[in-house]
Amino acid sequence: MAPIRPRVRACGRWALLLELDTADEVAATAAALRDAALPDVVELVPAARTVLVAVRPGGDLAAVRSAVSTVDPSSSGQTAGTLHTIPVVYDGEDLEFVASTAGVSVDEVVALHTGAEYTVDFCGFAPGFGYLSGLPEPLRQPRLESSRPAVPAGSVGLADVYSCVYPRRSPGGWRLLGRTDLVMFDATADPPARLSPGDRVRFEAR
Repeated sequence: MAPIRPRVRACGRWALLLELDTADEVAATAAALRDAALPDVVELVPAARTVLVAVRPGGDLAAVRSAVSTVDPSSSGQTAGTLHTIPVVYDGEDLEFVASTAGVSVDEVVALHTGAEYTVDFCGFAPGFGYLSGLPEPLRQPRLESSRPAVPAGSVGLADVYSCVYPRRSPGGWRLLGRTDLVMFDATADPPARLSPGDRVRFEAR
């Protein structure tokens, strides 16, 4: 398998933006950088198709370029983050709609959703909102055509290839499967977000 070669762009004096083609390439590149443990790197921010790498002022950007010059595509599985088990009550208002669209029963939706292990590819949209890859193929569906003005905190949803847990009440257009009582973001905690990129998630029906 050919190595991954990110497109590297300068981002200010002390950061590089690595552009990639797929979520798997992002995961592999971020994992390679974590494994490299470069001493000057102070922040690593994966997103949908990019990884931002910031070093301390005066830090060695050449070492970052070297570390990502040829990334092993299989490296995404080398660094396993914390495994979180999230209990879910599957009573979401889109649960039957998702089942109908997927051509399966509600029980099969729950079985598929709880049977997978997810990876936190990146966080965005709101503090503590993780984009969880690993959604089984039958459940992959687009966002709702119109976003809801308010989705309750703890709502568990899906859209496209991702699942999610809303960390706080906010607008949202993901299809809702259920809810959890776990607090996903607490500004007074250390760290404030329960999920971090590279972590793994399993959902458990309650």
